[in-house]
Amino acid sequence: MTSLFTSYQLGGLTLPNRMVMAPMTRARAAAGGLATPSMATYYAQRATAGLIVSEGVQPSLIGQSNPGTPGLFTNEQVDAWRPVTAAVHANGGRIFAQLMHGGRVSHPDTTGLQPVGPSAVPAVGDVFTPTGPQPAPMPRALSTTEVPEHARSYARAAQRAVEADFDGVELHGANGYLISQFLSSNANLRTDRYGGPIANRIRFVVEAVAATVEAVGGERTGIRLSPGGTFWGVEESEVRDLYTALLTELAPLGLAYVHLEATVEEATLVALRRAWPGTLVMNPVFPMGAKQTGRDDADHWLGLGADLISFGRAFLANPDLVERLRGGIPLTPVDEATYFQGGDAGFLTYPAHQYAA
Repeated sequence: MTSLFTSYQLGGLTLPNRMVMAPMTRARAAAGGLATPSMATYYAQRATAGLIVSEGVQPSLIGQSNPGTPGLFTNEQVDAWRPVTAAVHANGGRIFAQLMHGGRVSHPDTTGLQPVGPSAVPAVGDVFTPTGPQPAPMPRALSTTEVPEHARSYARAAQRAVEADFDGVELHGANGYLISQFLSSNANLRTDRYGGPIANRIRFVVEAVAATVEAVGGERTGIRLSPGGTFWGVEESEVRDLYTALLTELAPLGLAYVHLEATVEEATLVALRRAWPGTLVMNPVFPMGAKQTGRDDADHWLGLGADLISFGRAFLANPDLVERLRGGIPLTPVDEATYFQGGDAGFLTYPAHQYAA
């Protein structure tokens, strides 16, 4: 059976192991969506991962979901990211930027703009704002002529990511954000070419991915998906057919990988593994936050055909996760109170294990 600690060739990158640091919002960017020196330290501490996927990065101001998150749509943001990627590379690591357009999961108090989505249907629940949680506002439905511009925003941000020396990008197509909203059968009530039957509901994501591949190349482009997930109130009908059709359309584009969350029953995930001819990254634990992904979870999915395994909470609290799992060393538990509080506590303060000389 494939080992978690064997190398893997991901496009032009040789990964020293099959462990991926999953994207996790940390809400510690500076004003203007700028990356910070603390972010450089945070990612560099975890550079032994086979691949790091950054926190969600907005591709445009209207795409920003949460306050305190970084962007990749201005020259200043590109400049701010360069020390982060340089620190990761100096420590021998590899890093993709996750491009996240929040769509309807946003608020005017955060961006100064009314959120947009496929339809005028608000998200379910409270969204984060600079003054605390507030009910999700009504989004403005994008016109048919506007939709391609938002698809292309991922490609423009990908170009800026490459300028900032990221090794590639991951489109956030999961967890109820804009791509997921277009895939949804209750957030997307459109009657044009982007809504209704499966072939139409997958059109936006295929256009976004194709534009990104054209901009930076397939081997620098991945996508994260959460089949059947119900984040922010989204629902999806015909889940297996929907994602099989999507993967079939994406297959000719030569992507670096597809990153699946375990948000649907295992039989469907295994069927999607069979439907996808390329590299599959599997995020095994759902619901999110239930526990830290461990060695047994990883080995289980490697045995089912996944190529790489992503770890979220475990990497957050254990910067040396690779060596801890290799040596069977107990994992440090995560402090949930520090997730989004800002500052370095719970960000840079998780200690590495003291290994014998």
